Amino acid sequence: MEHRNPGVVAHQDYGLFGPDSVTWKVFTYPTATTVAFQRTAAVEMLEPHVLAAVSATQSVMRRARRRYDRTLQYTATVAFADSAAVVKAADTLVRIHRKFVGPEPIGGGQYDANDPRFQLWIHLTQWHSLLYTYEKFGPGKLSPAEELQYWAECRRAAVCQTFDPDDVPGNRAEVRAYFESMRPRLAGSEEAQATVAAILNGSIVSVAIPAVVRPVARAVTWLMKAATISTMPRWLRRVAGVRQGPLTDSVVTVLARAGFRLASRSTRFQVAVLAQTSPSAYPIMAPVLLGIPAQSPVTVDPIEAWKRAGRPLPRDQYKEQLRSRKEEAGRAGARPLAG
Repeated sequence: MEHRNPGVVAHQDYGLFGPDSVTWKVFTYPTATTVAFQRTAAVEMLEPHVLAAVSATQSVMRRARRRYDRTLQYTATVAFADSAAVVKAADTLVRIHRKFVGPEPIGGGQYDANDPRFQLWIHLTQWHSLLYTYEKFGPGKLSPAEELQYWAECRRAAVCQTFDPDDVPGNRAEVRAYFESMRPRLAGSEEAQATVAAILNGSIVSVAIPAVVRPVARAVTWLMKAATISTMPRWLRRVAGVRQGPLTDSVVTVLARAGFRLASRSTRFQVAVLAQTSPSAYPIMAPVLLGIPAQSPVTVDPIEAWKRAGRPLPRDQYKEQLRSRKEEAGRAGARPLAG
C-alpha cells in the first residue's frame, strides 16, 4: 500500500527487529545516517584488509556519493526492511564480495571481502558507532536492559554476515575488549589516512546543493567532520592522521546535540533530507520514520527468514566459496606444463 509520500510503501513484515526493538530506537535517530555513518566509514578504513578491499573498487575516491547511498541502503535494509528483502540484500552482498580477493600490501597477506574476521570488524564498528553517537549527541545512554538488548540484536543481525554470531560481544565491556584486541592490527598508512580525510571532508555524503545554501552546507559539513573526530579517542586520531583539540571537541558536542535534537523533532524534515542524500535508502527507512505499519505486523527470526527463502546462510555460502576456490586452485595446480 502506497502512501502520500512518493515511493513510500508499507513493508511486508517488520523484518528482523520491529518497532519494539532498541535497534529501531537507535537507528531512527538522525545521528544514524550522518555522523554515525561517517564515523563508521572512517574507522573501518584503518583495518588494512578492509582498506585493500575498498581500494580495489576506488569507490570512496571516485564514487563517494554512490557508495554512501548504497551502503546506507544495505544498512537500512537489515534494520528496517521486511525479512525477504533482508535475505536478498545479504545474499547479494556475499555474491558481490566474492569477487574481491587479492594481496594486502601492508601485511603481505591476502584480503578477502567475505572473510569473517573483517566482516566482524565492519559489523561491530558500525553498531558501536551508531550507539556511541546516539548516546553522545542524542538522548543519552540506554538503560542497562536496553543496552543488553541492543547487543543481542547486534548478534541477531550478524546472521546476515559470514561470521559466527556467537563471536559478537554481548555487552559494553566485551565490546571494549574486542576493540582493544584489534588495536595492534590497525594501520595509519598514507592510503588509509587519505581515505579517512576524504570521508571526513564530506565527499562521501555530498549532494547537489543550490548555490544560495552552500555556505550553510559547508558549515554543516565542518560540524559533521568535527563531531565525528570528537568521537575518536586520541590514539585513534593519531592512527587516522587527524587532529582536533579538546576545546573544539567540547564546542562541537554542544552544537551537534542541539542540531540533532532539533532535527529529531521533525520526522518530515528527516524524511526530506533522506530523500535527497540517499534515494536508495529512502523507500526503506521512510515507512519506519513515518510510522507506517507493516502489512503483516510480525518480526521474523533470521534463521527462519533464510529457511523461507530456501537459501543457505551467508556463513555457509562463504564456506562453499572457500571449498570451490580450493578445488579450482587444485585443478589449476594439476594442469600439465605447456610444451
